[in-house]
Amino acid sequence: MAGWIALIVLVVLVFAAIGIFNTLVVLRKRCESAWAQIDVQLKRRYDLIPNLVETAKGYLKHEREVLENVTKARQQAIDVSGVKAQAQAENMLTGALRSLFAVAESYPDLKANQNMLALQEELASTENKISFSRQHYNETVRDYNTRIETIPSNIFASLFGFKPRDFFEIEIEAEKQPPKVSF
Repeated sequence: MAGWIALIVLVVLVFAAIGIFNTLVVLRKRCESAWAQIDVQLKRRYDLIPNLVETAKGYLKHEREVLENVTKARQQAIDVSGVKAQAQAENMLTGALRSLFAVAESYPDLKANQNMLALQEELASTENKISFSRQHYNETVRDYNTRIETIPSNIFASLFGFKPRDFFEIEIEAEKQPPKVSF
């Protein structure tokens, strides 16, 4: 009789372990999927920036440094990998875009240019999508990290090498404000 009880307990523990493991895998995959959604939106943003720079280039002949900074920040953001490095690069890109929009304010013809207005509207829409994607990613990471740190999941997480994920955070207080894209 004791042998049967031990066998039943063992079977229950094995199924519990399998359930916990599968839950951790699902949460890890959700984190990866959420990060992929951020990548999609960032690529969309990166694709818009050259058009924005080209449109502004004709008007901002004396502001070459601003345009170069935007282009350089875009390339750096494309080239990085990892959540923290990506967040830092995005902070730099957002700052460069802010500088571009601030300089463009003093050029009335550029402010009225239909291409520039359309690009700004598209960029504003993209910025909103990036914000929602970041929020979803951070919520997913929160759920995953909570699961791998709570009992009994933490035991299985450490056994099977599940590591905490980094949040996608904006670290500079001034950069926490959305970029101004209206003219």
